[in-house]
This record gives sequence, structure tokens and C-alpha cells, in this order.
Amino acid sequence: MRNNATNQQITPMYSPWRMLLWLLAAQIMVAFIGRSLGPLGVLIEDDLGLTKAQVGLLPSALFLGQALASIPSGFVVDRFGSKPLLLILSSCIGTSFLLMTFQTNFVLVLLLIMIGGIGYGGMHPTTNRGIVYWFTQKQRGTAMGIKQMGITFGSALSAILLLPLAETYGWRIVVLIACLGLMAAGALAFLFYRDPKVEEDKQRKKASPASTFSSLAAMAKNKPLLLISLSAMGINGSQMCLNTYLVLFTYEQIGINLVLAGLLLVVSEVGGSLGRIGWGVISDRMFGGERLKVMMIIVIITLCLSAVVAFIPAGTPYGLLVPLFFLFGFSVSGFNGIWMNLASELVPKEQAGLSSGFSITLGSAGVILLPPLFGTIIDQSNTYTFAWLMISIIMTVVMIIISRLNKMTKAS
Repeated sequence: MRNNATNQQITPMYSPWRMLLWLLAAQIMVAFIGRSLGPLGVLIEDDLGLTKAQVGLLPSALFLGQALASIPSGFVVDRFGSKPLLLILSSCIGTSFLLMTFQTNFVLVLLLIMIGGIGYGGMHPTTNRGIVYWFTQKQRGTAMGIKQMGITFGSALSAILLLPLAETYGWRIVVLIACLGLMAAGALAFLFYRDPKVEEDKQRKKASPASTFSSLAAMAKNKPLLLISLSAMGINGSQMCLNTYLVLFTYEQIGINLVLAGLLLVVSEVGGSLGRIGWGVISDRMFGGERLKVMMIIVIITLCLSAVVAFIPAGTPYGLLVPLFFLFGFSVSGFNGIWMNLASELVPKEQAGLSSGFSITLGSAGVILLPPLFGTIIDQSNTYTFAWLMISIIMTVVMIIISRLNKMTKAS
């Protein structure tokens, strides 16, 4: 087997699928810490005395850091490769969240989460570049889906492990220990991952700040890239509303105990993990790489499910909630691999990291804005109904954007 991006012989030690395992491991551990804000939100809310809108600011701070980091990290990874950033970015989020566990001031907590978001967000273009260079286009949807599964899998792990432990021992000590695990995982990924050597050397010669700025200017004029990024803005923000408020919603409004509410988040994230692989396989094998059709299906499912969740009554049987939130996660949390592939494939391959960073920066706006807006609607209305309906409205807008993008790509 030979790598599509290099002329070098692929050995078993440095095969694409083995390299994917290290990219996946780094992605899982970064998400294990960064996405712990969702399941632990109810405990942090109680500890710091927060409103629902302030709870929504926790993931907003994380994704503000992501937005700030995505383009610079895309430039850096295109120039220096993925390997060094696996260690640097893991250390960034691990150190900042570790320091956060010693804070009681809400503003300082937000600041440290934002700094951690730099590591969290920078990991996306870092690992995306590895996928683009190690895999062929026909393998890439599946490989990207597996890699992106690390985000939802890490989030599910935090709900399974961190929430019960934090309820017993306190969220601070549990997060501190998890941060040490993250930094150890980053060091292992750095030791064992390798960039394809030929492409690594080629990119170091080609990449420069001047070429990067001209590439960014070209991306800003790339209407398909802009439209897919705007679509991701709505889906991304809706996904984070689900992750941030699912435990609170089922615990407070439906009346489920905290551990079972946390398990519903696990169910949702398992659905998202399977969705990231499943939608990638579907797009590769059933739609021949036509990812926009798959995006439209995802949006329609999300629209319908958010409308259903808006009117779930208190006391709804747990057995009905499990498949409902599994499918919700499968759709809204499973889209990321399709998005990352679209963002990477709309530009020349040597700009894959920068393109991912550019699209993630725009897509992060939804994650920054929608969770606190979702929480504000709950604070003002004293119900979750209108907040869930907001997601249905957003999905309607995203459908219009994807329809326009589909016509644009067919015309070209």
C-alpha cells in the first residue's frame, strides 16, 4: 500500500491507519477535557452560583479560544506539520484547565477556559491535515469520521467518568487529574506520530506568511467555503446547546436524577460518535463523495428532533428518551466529519490546514453565540420550549444556505 500524498514506502509502523490511531487518541483526550464543561456544567453552576446564561458562557469561552486559534494553527500546521502541535496544543489545554480548577472568580474561569480553547481549537486543523495527507479521497470521509468521532467519544467519556466522580469527590480534583492524563497522552502522540516526510519537507519550503495571507484572502472570496462555514455555524451552535443543556434540561424539567441525566448525554454523544463515522461512510459509499446531500439529511433530522424535544412533557419515560437523544446526537453531533471534509476539499490540498482553520473560525461563531442565547431564553421564559424551537428555526435557515450552495456547485 502506498500513500496518496507521498512517494515514500509506507511501513507497517507508519501506515495511514496506525497514524490515524494517534490522531484519534489526541482528539479524544482534548475533547475529554474541553467538552467536560457540558456534563459538569450543573456542578460548576452550583459551585460558582451561575445563571443559565452564565453556564452557556462556559463553552462560549472555549470556542472563542478556538476561533482565535484556528487560522494561526492552520498556518503553523501547514508549515511545520502535525507532529509538534500534538504536544504543544495538548499541553495548552491541559495546563489552562488545570489552573482553572483553583479559581473561584467567574471571569478568571472564563479566561482560562478561553486559553484552553486555543489548544482545543488548534487540534482540529492539526489532525485534519494528517487525514488529508495520509489518506486518499475515497478513504478520507471514513478516516475523517473516525478522527472526528474522537470529539464526541471524549465528551461521552467525560459524562461517564467525570460526572459521577465529580459528584462524589468534587469537579475540581477530578478535572485536575484528567488534565494530567491529557498531557501524558499528548506526549505519547508526539513520540509515536509521524508526518509524511516528503510532503512535510515540501510544505516547509512552500509555506510563508505572505502566501498564507494571500491564501486567506482567496478563501474569503471562496463562496462555497463561506457558505459551508455559515451552515456549520448554525449546526455547531445547535450541537453545543444540546451538549451544554441536555443534562440540565432532563434533570430540571423532565425530573430525571443527575446520573441518569448524564447517561443521556453519553447516549447522545455515542450517537454523535457513530454518526461521525456513519455519515462519512454513507457519503463515501452511498453518495459517491457528494457530501452536501448528506449535510441536508442531517439538518432535516435535527430540525424535526429539536421540535419534538421542545414539547417533551415532565415525567416522560426514560426508555423513550434514550432513542430520541441517540438520534439527536447522531444527526447534530455527527455532522463534523462531513463539514471538515468539505472545508478541506474546497481548496488545494496544500492549504488543507489553513482551510480547516478558516472554516472552524467562522463555524465557531455559532458555538460562541448560541449557548448563552439558549440559556438567556430559558432564564427569561422559565422553560426550555422556546430555546429548543430556536434550534428548529436555525436549521430552517441552514437548509436554505445548503440549497443555495448545492445549486452553486452544480452550476460550476
